[in-house]
Amino acid sequence: MYRLNNSAFNILRDELLNCGSDNEIGRIERQFVTKRLKKLRREKGSPATLDELRDAVIDVFPEFNEKILKKAVKANQPPGIFSKLKWVAISVTSICGTVWLVNLPFPMIRKPVAEKAPLLLLPSYISMDKSYRGAIKATEQADILVNKATSIADIKRGGEKVKQAQQNLDHLPVWFLGYYPQAYCGLFGCTWKFTVDEFETARRRVARMDAKVFQEKNAFESLTEGESALKVAKEKYQQAKGGEKEQALAQMQAAIFSLEQIPRETLAGKKAATIVAASKPDLNKIIAEDGKSSLSGNFIEAAKVFAMQAAQASQNPPHPVYKWQQVEKLWLEAIKRLQNIQAKNPNYIEAQKLLAKYQSNQGIIRGRLQAERESKQILQQAEGQIERFIAYPSSDVNQYNAKLRGIINKLETVKSGTTSYPRAQQLILSAQKHLKK
Repeated sequence: MYRLNNSAFNILRDELLNCGSDNEIGRIERQFVTKRLKKLRREKGSPATLDELRDAVIDVFPEFNEKILKKAVKANQPPGIFSKLKWVAISVTSICGTVWLVNLPFPMIRKPVAEKAPLLLLPSYISMDKSYRGAIKATEQADILVNKATSIADIKRGGEKVKQAQQNLDHLPVWFLGYYPQAYCGLFGCTWKFTVDEFETARRRVARMDAKVFQEKNAFESLTEGESALKVAKEKYQQAKGGEKEQALAQMQAAIFSLEQIPRETLAGKKAATIVAASKPDLNKIIAEDGKSSLSGNFIEAAKVFAMQAAQASQNPPHPVYKWQQVEKLWLEAIKRLQNIQAKNPNYIEAQKLLAKYQSNQGIIRGRLQAERESKQILQQAEGQIERFIAYPSSDVNQYNAKLRGIINKLETVKSGTTSYPRAQQLILSAQKHLKK
């Protein structure tokens, strides 16, 4: 008797789809927990208890539904044995049990069955065919919506299709794709024709689209903020008097600069370029008419506006790499304006004080940016090691622990204050629990 039956495993696996994030890290987390559950499903012995099932998922997904765990425990109980079973029922049960057994995701079982009695693997083939069809359909729809988007609504809808494609790809048993089921395909006509390498190519394609959806959404948020800031600055300039006009003008320049930073390859970036092209002539006309602006003398006011935007953008860290890059560019813009003030200018001393402060802040941001880049890279490398460790565990206790400690040591180099740090700490705790004594 196996410690986790198929019914309980399916209940837990379905709930896993609702856990974690929708990015690559979330996929790795779900695969990590799934492999634990598959290990229980292969072990023989008494049914897994509630505490054992909880330990298998809770360190990775603390939010895992307790009711689902209890439901799985209930489903995992062995059926009662009745003394007056009919021989027909016993025969049917035996046949069903055989079909269930040969369809377990174990290469050592499936390979010989695929060669000698492929029709016994009908449930697996049907599942593979369905998942493959779903993956192809969702990928093609996502490609149209994401790469040929005309609005943010297309991007959001494309993001949903990317998730569907990823889920269907996750359901395909990659190792089994090489065992082409000729008998089944001859009768029913298979739709999957690709190799393992092509399967990995499909995964990378979906991952690229997922990254593009993320970039497009961030760009759209930047566009909304930039448009709003430019509109407010224009209204403020029209109502301002005296020195307030210089501040409003500096805010207009800062808003236009933020719109220029939106990647031009994005849908929002193309719209931002149009807004910038339409706004710059108006800005130059205002500068020419007033005869005074940050470009013609009052660089300090403009520098302060850029510095304020940089300070606001850096609040509530940690931030991803692209965010720190934006913050650093704002500090550089503030510094550039202060550097234009000559020694003969009466504001020179004030400008030098601000310049020293802003350069110090820019240096701090550059350090944050570097730490974020390095920590992200370390986390990705560690997660790759974890996947290989789970796929090929060592039977030797010393080697097993040595590999696990190597992963822990790498994760400990992830710097605190980065977006990767919480995940690294979570993986460290999980790895420490699996060290063998």
